[in-house]
Formats: sequence, C-alpha cells, structure tokens
Amino acid sequence: MQRPCFAFGTFVLDPEAGTLRREDILVPIAYRGLLLLAAFARRPGEVLRKADLLEAAWPGLAVEESNLSVQIAALRKLLGPGPQGGEWIATIPRVGYRFTAQVQSFGDDQGSPPPAARPSIAVLPFCDMSDDLGHASFADGLTEDVITDLSRVPDLYVAARNSSFVYKDQSADVRRIAQELGVRYLLEGSVRRASDRVRINAQLIDAIGGGHLWAERFDRSLEDIFAVQDEVARKIVKALISQLTARPPHQQLASREP
Repeated sequence: MQRPCFAFGTFVLDPEAGTLRREDILVPIAYRGLLLLAAFARRPGEVLRKADLLEAAWPGLAVEESNLSVQIAALRKLLGPGPQGGEWIATIPRVGYRFTAQVQSFGDDQGSPPPAARPSIAVLPFCDMSDDLGHASFADGLTEDVITDLSRVPDLYVAARNSSFVYKDQSADVRRIAQELGVRYLLEGSVRRASDRVRINAQLIDAIGGGHLWAERFDRSLEDIFAVQDEVARKIVKALISQLTARPPHQQLASREP
C-alpha cells in the first residue's frame, strides 16, 4: 500500500510511521506535534484555521486553544530556523497559521527512504542542440553513461533509464518530474556539436527548492567519441557525488572547468 511521506528542507516526515527525520537521523517529536506537522505538510502555503488544526491534532476532543499555541511553539523550536532564516510556521493574526516550506510528497510503496533521507536523482536525457539532428545518439549515450556510473554509487537512488527517458524532448516543471520519478534531484544538460568539437552543459537541480546546486561546461575535441563520453560522464558523476553527499541542499555552487 502506498504510504505518503513529505520532504521539506532537510526533513522527511512519515505520518503513518510516526517519524520525523533530519538528514536520515530520527528527530524526537511529540504525538500531537506530529499530527500538526502532518496537517501543515499536506497543505503547504495555505492558511490553516485554528479550529482545523485543533481537529487535526485532537480529533473529536474539546481542548483549549492554548494547547495549540504550546504545540506550535514546540514545533518551531524543534524545526529550528526556516527558509532564509524565517519561521517554518507563520502566524496569521486572529486566523491561524501557515506552513512556509516548499513540500514535496512521495509515495513510499516499499518502505524505502524518500529523497531527503537518502540522496536520490534522475538523469534527464541530455538535449541535442546540434544543427545536425543525426547526432542525437551522442547525447543519449552520454545520458546512459552518467546513469550507469551513478547507479554504482552506494546509498544513492538513481531513477531507471526507461523512467527518465520518458521525458525526452519534453518541457515540464522540475518539481512535477521529480515527484513522478520519486527523486529529489535532477540532472539535466545539453550537447552541441560543430565539426569535430562538442560542448556539453550539465546542471544539478534541487527539485524542492528549484535552485541550481551545480553547473559545469565541457568543451572537447571529438577525436575519440567514446573517450569523450567516458571522460565527461566520470567528471559529472564525481562532481555530483560531492554535491549530494557533502553540501546542504540549500547551498548553491556554480563552477566552470577551464
């Protein structure tokens, strides 16, 4: 049975299991607080009235509004600073509260960790921007090489090639693609060939925040097409491993290889 989980920032909330994780580490959370956080995660950005939140955390019970205030304060302390240093839970005077986080929901069919708990990525088909449309095989081959090499990395979930290639030549919202593939990060890129030269651009995107975490450009001679594919794939994979395992999701980096 599908089990919904919610990822925001470095947190993953699994309401059914009753767990909250920060970077794959369990965070102790009170039962009422977990119910409130689940209510917020299901409706991010919306103003939730106090009465609705009371019903979510104390279903069928008559409790004082002060209990809600206590739980909200506890949640704020537990979650710490929110995006850009603000609060995860904003107060709407005389109305209720609003969850300010960008939330991504995931269906966890087999109990495997969702993206924020374990790094997960989909490599989208590299776009062939060459004048000669007959060079598309180079872009596809590069995509497949990156997928293959990333799949060998321990503790990294990589969406299958057949799943990623569904989005070839499609323009779609990165958050929708990530949600459909069950990943947090997307790698996209382009290939442009001219005569015996090739230019390859690649970008790593955090689908939850929508920001670019890494970008690189490669200019190469095509004396040996397979050697170029292998070299560029290795460099991309090395850079991605560094980004996905060493840097917080919100930290951005753009670099260029000489």
